[in-house]
Amino acid sequence: MLSQTTEYALRVVAHLASAKQAATTHQIAVATRVPEGYLAKVLQGLSRAGLVLSQRGLHGGSILARSPAEITLYDVVQAIDPIQRITTCPLGLKSHGTRLCAVHRRLDDAMEAAEKVFKGSTLADMLDDPSPSKPLCDSDEQAVDSDARGRAVRLTVRKKAVT
Repeated sequence: MLSQTTEYALRVVAHLASAKQAATTHQIAVATRVPEGYLAKVLQGLSRAGLVLSQRGLHGGSILARSPAEITLYDVVQAIDPIQRITTCPLGLKSHGTRLCAVHRRLDDAMEAAEKVFKGSTLADMLDDPSPSKPLCDSDEQAVDSDARGRAVRLTVRKKAVT
């Protein structure tokens, strides 16, 4: 239902929502597993929509333009690949017009339900979700940090099992 680019954008904003500071393109690419060359396109779309701010230079990088509580999944989806609602017969049948047949009405109902869920879910909601599975984290906590030269380095912190 969602394009690969939209999936990438959701990963990027999830990472930025949990980041404590601006992240470089390389750091974001490593953390989100989005190809670095493609990430620029994703960041550009998010920036155009006013969801991400990017700054060049020594201490540059990308950050969210608003707090995670103010950005919905719907905002992200619409910025990259807007949900297409069905308002008229996609086949152009004059007898149908705006009266959708059972197939197209159900498809539009599914799009409406997805919109409702996305509009009701903020980035903060995702981060605060009580699920043991956290966005972009494996069962071992993984974080991305920078080495002395500013290159992204993956850190793994193993949690001890509680018995």
